[in-house]
Amino acid sequence: MTLRILLADDHNLLAEAVGTMLNAQPGYEAITTDTLDGALAMLNGEDGFDVVLLDLKMPGMMGINSIKTVVDKAAPGKVVLFTGMVDRHFLNSALELGCRGLIPKTMPLQALNSVIQLIVSGQIFVPAEAGGGDKASDGHDLSEKELFVLRLAADGMTNKEIARDMDASEVTVKMHMRSICKKLGARNRAHAAMISRERSLL
Repeated sequence: MTLRILLADDHNLLAEAVGTMLNAQPGYEAITTDTLDGALAMLNGEDGFDVVLLDLKMPGMMGINSIKTVVDKAAPGKVVLFTGMVDRHFLNSALELGCRGLIPKTMPLQALNSVIQLIVSGQIFVPAEAGGGDKASDGHDLSEKELFVLRLAADGMTNKEIARDMDASEVTVKMHMRSICKKLGARNRAHAAMISRERSLL
């Protein structure tokens, strides 16, 4: 039986490398797209996908709500986050929505086949280092929740939308933003997003 893989990622060189590697192996058919709309259009097709590798930062992605949309559309196929480091709060929320785990983009290509087979068998895959610790280890001092807020703010979400995703109040989100700006030395949320991208925090 051929496993159909949808690789939704706007990092075109990486997506092409992963897609080529999977298609070179017997029993795989990998198709790539680089936007959320493109992924949803593919999932609306007659032929379903067994696994969706979903990037969090491609055009159209708006945090947890977008993940839920893809999980619902892909069913009974399995959706896995395909991204860099994510905070534990965000990862747990994604798993609760039905995501089947996290595949870091730094994972060696040769290990991908084993992980996909694991996920297809019904198991959840989360690397040991994913979401570890209450503070990130790269020198900044942002908590996991602050990273979560910052990521959604950088994606253009309003405080109200972030609060809904966090199941928190807007006041709480504003407090997190104030703390983020103070820790990063940022003038405002846009400046904080710019600093975080320069430091590869997102």
